Amino acid sequence: MKILEKYVAFDVEFNTVDEVEHLIQVSAVSFENGIEVDAFDSYIYSDVPVNSFVVGLTGITQEKVLTAPKASEALSKLNRFIADLPVIGYNSHKSDLPILLENGLDLTPLYALDVYEVADSMRDNKLHGIKNFQLKSLAEFFGVAEKNAHNALADARMTARVYEAMKDTQDAEKLLAKQNEKSVTDEDNPFAGLAGLF
Repeated sequence: MKILEKYVAFDVEFNTVDEVEHLIQVSAVSFENGIEVDAFDSYIYSDVPVNSFVVGLTGITQEKVLTAPKASEALSKLNRFIADLPVIGYNSHKSDLPILLENGLDLTPLYALDVYEVADSMRDNKLHGIKNFQLKSLAEFFGVAEKNAHNALADARMTARVYEAMKDTQDAEKLLAKQNEKSVTDEDNPFAGLAGLF
């Protein structure tokens, strides 16, 4: 797994009507050395009625999108927020990156890591007992879940926190491997216990 100390985690929410996806929220959090240092959150203007499923899932109402900035303005601010930092997301190749691209923001050159893909690679040996690979399930597994999942800001935070938990897991494994290596070496050396006496 790629280790990033400074990065931006992002997420989007969209309203699908007649098989067309309309961007309605975009959010991002900036992390440095495992700590959130800044956040960006904006609803996106849309005059397309927000369907009831999306309202129930995200809490984003028609009023919120009717009074929001247009996509070009919000995405320009997001672009400035990200600057040239590496970007991470959760299964973002599937919908988030294409939706942003359709709206004029191409994050693919900065997209450094997909947390879903990392989780998938850990499926067999580190994520035993997880019920599914939804972001909230992973966040609950690692004890970093947010209350309002399916809100872009909460999901961006969970993406970053799951990634940080994965980094901690990897660090712990490295430390354990070093300790095991050291204890095997000490067992092989009959004089290892005398080292502190000289």
